[in-house]
Amino acid sequence: MRGKDRKNRADRPIIGVRRKVLSVAVLAAACNGAAWAQSAAAPTEASDTIAQPKPGPSAEGQPGTVNTVQQDTVVVTGTRTDTKASKSLTPVDVISAAQLQATGQSNLRDALVQLSPSITHVTYGGDAAVLTDALSLHGLSPDHVLVLVNGKRRHTTANIALDPGLNQGSTGVDIDMIPVGLIDHIEVLRDGAAAQYGSDAIAGVINIILKKNSHGGDLQTTNGRTYAGDGFKNSESASIGLDLGGKGFLDLSAEYDRQNHTVRTGPDDYFGRFQPGHGYYNPIEGDPASTRESVGYNAGYYLGDDVELYGFGTYAHRNAQAYQNYRPPSVLPAIYPNGFVPRETVNENDFSVTTGIKGQNLFGWSWDLSSTYGGDHDVIGMENSANTGLYAAQGYTPTTFHLATVSNTQLTNNLDFSRAFQLPLLPAPVNVSWGVEQRRETYTVGAGDYASYVDGGSQALPGLAPVSASDNSRNVVGTYVDLSTHLTPKWTVDLAGRFEHYSDVGSTTNGKFSTRYDFTPAFAVRGSVSTGFRAPSLAEEYYSNVNESPASVSGLLAANSTAARLIGAQPLKSEKSTNYNIGFVLTPARDLHLTLDAYQIDIRNRIVEGGTASGAAAIAAMQAAGLSIPSSIPASAVSASYFTNGASTRTRGIDLAGTYHTGFGSYGQVDWDLGVNINTTSVTHVATGANGQPELNAQQIGFLSTSTPKNKIIIGGTWHLDKWGVSLHETRYGSTSTEATYFAGPNAFSTTQFLHVENAARYITDVEVRYSVTKKFQIAIGANNLFDVYPTRLPFAAQLEGIQYDSSASSIGVNGGFYYARARYVF
Repeated sequence: MRGKDRKNRADRPIIGVRRKVLSVAVLAAACNGAAWAQSAAAPTEASDTIAQPKPGPSAEGQPGTVNTVQQDTVVVTGTRTDTKASKSLTPVDVISAAQLQATGQSNLRDALVQLSPSITHVTYGGDAAVLTDALSLHGLSPDHVLVLVNGKRRHTTANIALDPGLNQGSTGVDIDMIPVGLIDHIEVLRDGAAAQYGSDAIAGVINIILKKNSHGGDLQTTNGRTYAGDGFKNSESASIGLDLGGKGFLDLSAEYDRQNHTVRTGPDDYFGRFQPGHGYYNPIEGDPASTRESVGYNAGYYLGDDVELYGFGTYAHRNAQAYQNYRPPSVLPAIYPNGFVPRETVNENDFSVTTGIKGQNLFGWSWDLSSTYGGDHDVIGMENSANTGLYAAQGYTPTTFHLATVSNTQLTNNLDFSRAFQLPLLPAPVNVSWGVEQRRETYTVGAGDYASYVDGGSQALPGLAPVSASDNSRNVVGTYVDLSTHLTPKWTVDLAGRFEHYSDVGSTTNGKFSTRYDFTPAFAVRGSVSTGFRAPSLAEEYYSNVNESPASVSGLLAANSTAARLIGAQPLKSEKSTNYNIGFVLTPARDLHLTLDAYQIDIRNRIVEGGTASGAAAIAAMQAAGLSIPSSIPASAVSASYFTNGASTRTRGIDLAGTYHTGFGSYGQVDWDLGVNINTTSVTHVATGANGQPELNAQQIGFLSTSTPKNKIIIGGTWHLDKWGVSLHETRYGSTSTEATYFAGPNAFSTTQFLHVENAARYITDVEVRYSVTKKFQIAIGANNLFDVYPTRLPFAAQLEGIQYDSSASSIGVNGGFYYARARYVF
């Protein structure tokens, strides 16, 4: 749902500055800091489940130790056999808990963006979308990234992103609902894997592996704020590992996070009066305030040598508040004589529980039976607002409104088998994996209260009328098979296939072939080719709403509705993809490891918000959908759109990763690392709607092709000596561009004429200094964006109500520098 009322909606092009990213990072670390090691992982097994190792010590050690994830780390993403990262068939990054902590970020999403050049996110999504911490891989949508926890599919958010840009229409996984203290490490598979895991894994897979400790724990606190003096953040966490009678483990973790508002809005030229401290204040541009509490557990208990009961789960609650555009005194002087700033609120509950049993030697087969149930429930509200139409009709209006309720659930059941068969003439066994999956998904939209939608609705964001309410569900069944072996001692191959049937969009069959040849212990070539798919989300199929600003109104119509068909909508189909990956693995010296991987991702029938109509056609369609339009808004500033299979895209890129360890004797040691991503997406086809018009305009094409980083470079090192450590990152984000909406002049709010805007490249420096006071107690101070760098400002014609920066493609965020202090005690 959209929260900050932005006049620049997708249909009526919104401010857009596209992001291209080139980054550079210099990492120099500390006692428990660890160099970020990127490595490659084998193709995943064909299910949403992955075999997990038996409990052992966490990757995260004591404050005085160094925990660098090595290239010989055993990865579980994409294989049923123990596979070292340096021997995998496809690329994967392995990121430790110590590395996540060393970034100083309070959000897991932001830490991953800082550590991996292939991961990005829209830094200022605006509206309610800014309250969900989703990310993208290789410049594609959050919907193209599959997130697993301990190898099990994680549910997505119910909060649909509706502002223009890369995330538009997405309901990605909110990874910050998982306590960071519960995480052992994260494996990021940078290759298409829909043939192995099912829908959503077009860009790759992020597998979050939880701790398996049977003893010890830690307490941690982190506090900081921006250089500007706002945006204070406080994060408290605790975790403990317990022994279950020598037969198992129980890991528990709890976390509390508080973030205050930031405000970066400039002069409000639309109303001509922006005077902070004098009653005229438009704080829409910046981060929302939020409070998040989360808890989680991970447990395993061995019934014998061959059978394990296991379970894990998380629960998180978030209260958040996002500022909307300032309304001047003339809007409702009787109640707000000095004007007012509406505030959108979200009360969110997110949960996930997995239970399972797995074992060995069932007629020679390893087996795993599991069930995962998770969901997200969001109550959207508005406070410090008013319904001016209701006030004019009845002389009364509430100032607080219930706007809508959105929720989703996902129940997934898996049964997986694997076994190795020795065949004649082959130098190694053939590993056979197969299994079945059943999944039920639901998506529910509840209407707001009467005053929130009647007579034009509440200011900033009207509530959903009963006509927009819906209760939707679908069933998914799938089966897979995966075969892997060595054809020669140096040649490894893997072949996977998957069939799935969706009750709403039909069936799909996909395959993947991966291979690797080790010419020498120091040099190997690997590659893969696969097909994939992404089924439309239930939100994309059924969600509708209207969004209002002081200057404009935009409506989203359900893709399968009669109203949407009036402006050219057609039923949604699944996206289809073809992925290619070829790479090299080099280890020219014992302490030097390099990987270079090139990829191409072709996506057909890509789901985007399109079919934009404006003026009389938009008004007629919105009225047919039962959506209310304030009479004060001129027809030229009204637009409507719907989700559609509107485009085909091609994404090409290169990933380069390297690590190098050097010792300097009494001067300590440095673990150097390098990460480079070069990425380009082009729109190869634009569909035509039922009305004969193109589904996308130039601005929407730009959202897909130029709002993501063209390149991003991270280079650095981790230095440590005795009790001291220093981390230094230098990240270069490349330029981006956008086709921005005009907000002044003869082309104001046009959906066909746009202003081309270039967002210049930026360098971001991150630094942290750590000191281990004792073997168990460590303190650290640091700064993210040390030199207080900001994005390029939008030109005057593209600024509206003080919004200075591109909300659809700002790579580095709008908050500037941030400094913090951290203390950690390990027991």
